Amino acid sequence: MPSLVEAATSQVGRKLLTGITGLLLLFFLFFHLAGNLTIFGGEHAMNIYSMTLHDLGWPLWIARIGLALVFIIHAWVGISIWWRRRKARPENYHVYSSKGEPSRQSLSSRSMAITGIILLIFLVFHINTFALGDTGTVLIDGREVSDLKTLVIETFQNPLYAFGYAIIMLLLAAHLGHGIWSSFVSLTMKSRKCSDLMYTIGATVAILLALGFLFIPLYIYFTGGCGAMIAGSQCV
Repeated sequence: MPSLVEAATSQVGRKLLTGITGLLLLFFLFFHLAGNLTIFGGEHAMNIYSMTLHDLGWPLWIARIGLALVFIIHAWVGISIWWRRRKARPENYHVYSSKGEPSRQSLSSRSMAITGIILLIFLVFHINTFALGDTGTVLIDGREVSDLKTLVIETFQNPLYAFGYAIIMLLLAAHLGHGIWSSFVSLTMKSRKCSDLMYTIGATVAILLALGFLFIPLYIYFTGGCGAMIAGSQCV
């Protein structure tokens, strides 16, 4: 019988790993977006959300380590698949055309490695800015907690952050547009009808997620961080 490593590095194994890790990351994106949207909740909704997560203690660190491993595995497998294909076909075609079923050849599918690498680099900056950034503190029910909300508002009033973040979210949509369908293909036995449906669902989910993420920085930037949708904001 093949070893675990051999199974994981086989063509089928790589597809399964890509599909599983991709879906796990998709679930994380839904959770992360829900957390980000708390900025439009009550005055301290985002800070309470952040405080609740930090109060989890060691389970939070286990989740963070697990998430980091999922990101690393997904990136490693994705880049290895791209590299193998590039070595097998070193000369790029001058003209591309969609093959439709079953490959779904498109700009999104051809740029998966590029958008994936850009998203991975963005993740490092994103963590450094918000997770490791200087949040300051605010009092909530007599307790001093990190003021993540103020950090988010101040950061996205910088046009480089606001528009740069929005552009990255468009790349996320392109990556997810093909990735969701590809994960479905990797993990299931598909009929053409189901494949067409999942391709449409994947594209729709990708667009909605991207719009949800990019709305926040653009709203903050164009309202100066004191729009009516942000409770407790103070305009200067």
